[in-house]
Amino acid sequence: MGVVSCGTTMLDQGVFQNIGAVTWDTTAKTAGFTAVSGNGYFVNTTSGQITVTLPASPSAGDAVAVADYANTADTNKIILDRNGNNIQGSASNFDINTEGRAVLLVYVDATQGWKVTSSSQASDIVNPTFITATGGTITTSGDYKIHTFTSPGTFNVTAVGNAPTVPAGGPSDADYLVVGGGGSGFELTYFTGGGGAGGFRESKNPATSGPYTASPLATPTSLTLSVQPYPITVGAGGAATTPSYGANSGSPSVFSTITAAGGGKGGGCIAGAAGGSGGGGGGYGPPGSAGNTPPTSPPQGQPGGNGNPPGASPPSRGGGGGGGAVAAGSPNSGANGGPGGNGTTTSITASPVARGGGGGGSSELGGVGGTGGTGGGGNGGTRGGTPAQNGTTNTGGGGGGAGIEGSTAGSGGSGIVVIRYKFQ
Repeated sequence: MGVVSCGTTMLDQGVFQNIGAVTWDTTAKTAGFTAVSGNGYFVNTTSGQITVTLPASPSAGDAVAVADYANTADTNKIILDRNGNNIQGSASNFDINTEGRAVLLVYVDATQGWKVTSSSQASDIVNPTFITATGGTITTSGDYKIHTFTSPGTFNVTAVGNAPTVPAGGPSDADYLVVGGGGSGFELTYFTGGGGAGGFRESKNPATSGPYTASPLATPTSLTLSVQPYPITVGAGGAATTPSYGANSGSPSVFSTITAAGGGKGGGCIAGAAGGSGGGGGGYGPPGSAGNTPPTSPPQGQPGGNGNPPGASPPSRGGGGGGGAVAAGSPNSGANGGPGGNGTTTSITASPVARGGGGGGSSELGGVGGTGGTGGGGNGGTRGGTPAQNGTTNTGGGGGGAGIEGSTAGSGGSGIVVIRYKFQ
């Protein structure tokens, strides 16, 4: 008769005792023997097959359990001799020939004889495993580990998970936050554009992420990890230029297949640049630049605001604000610089932090510089001498536009990479 291959019942003494009253004999059997009702036996077939003879005159409810002691039944089988009674309704002996198999038999009646009421093997019991990794600054929040990279490094995955989970998420999935470096504001004389914020990309898969509040930009698709090192790039903010006229865009941040573009540089007498979020336009005429470049879904950033149109007369020549993660930079308002576009907040690190704010545009004489967008954007300078501010470190915030000739525009803030996964 064939081996029992069904069963998800845990292989342990307690389970069998609850089903049919058996007491386990913990001395492994190495030769054939006749079983006694009410007993369980560990059978060691390392040296050859062994026959277990079932009781000759059982009563209804009698139980016998047999377990493969050394996981060798697939090489040397255990034979259950029916001893004149049916097994599973058949007048045939019963073979246990699967590694690690254990069976519990209960005598029912003369027709069915001994019935297998439980069957399992050690491999049926799956010990859940989870992702194991190193790299960055590691913190925990409940059952989740969080790796934060504020500078380049390596996220090294040494094990992945097998624990069951709900559809659309797996035990080897991780959520992420990737923010590029912000662009700098433009350095000219005054009325210059603020730098755009670095691209903002986040995931929150409800099946794997745990209880935290993600930004409105988060995609529900997490990344599936494998055992390998993942190089991490944390984009630098664009450096301000002084005293030469100009600006610099931020650098991208990268984790696996996710790239967040650097923020676009602000504009002045020449146009700024497109980027994760676009740079603001200058008071000499060039418009604000495009965000979400290259395009992603959801969008990683917004465009910069316009400065004055060409030919505008003072005192109406403020610069435009740099774009932010969720809001475009604002245009100037007369002599006032335009505020930077707002960033967005996520608590992927277990604490709410705003990132991705655009830099404010600078003002014309008599005006005020635009405020930086929430999420690390730097304020724009003024022609009256108030200096521009830098974007905040590790937020991807754009730098403010310079307010007076020879002054320094705001540098962009550096980006960040955060990885979150279930570890227990």
